[in-house]
Amino acid sequence: MRIVLKVALMSLALLAAADAMAQTPSLAKCTRSANLLACVDADGNAYSVNTVASTIYLRGFEAATKRHWVQTNSRYGQLTFFTGLASDGEAWVGYNRRVGWTTINRFSSSGGSSGKFICSRIAGC
Repeated sequence: MRIVLKVALMSLALLAAADAMAQTPSLAKCTRSANLLACVDADGNAYSVNTVASTIYLRGFEAATKRHWVQTNSRYGQLTFFTGLASDGEAWVGYNRRVGWTTINRFSSSGGSSGKFICSRIAGC
């Protein structure tokens, strides 16, 4: 799976499950404050989510590839736009649109990946 899809899915999962991850040590060891969630998993992957008003800043490190990445999500009502950059030069853009309990996600990257996926609170992604 390409990094852009991983990051898009991770940003959704982190935002939806931040409380559960912070309370479940078997998934990851996390530190949490009012605006920041920072976690490290058993494989050495690390990531953080920082919220400032309607903007979310994600940072991460993939231990297997030694790759660092950053992503910024900006929310405008039911739309969230995101842009990201990895240490290997790959860049990506996309958006999430909430429609009821469903989220429609589109993304494309400089590495040639693009796609659309739909997530539901009931069925998942």
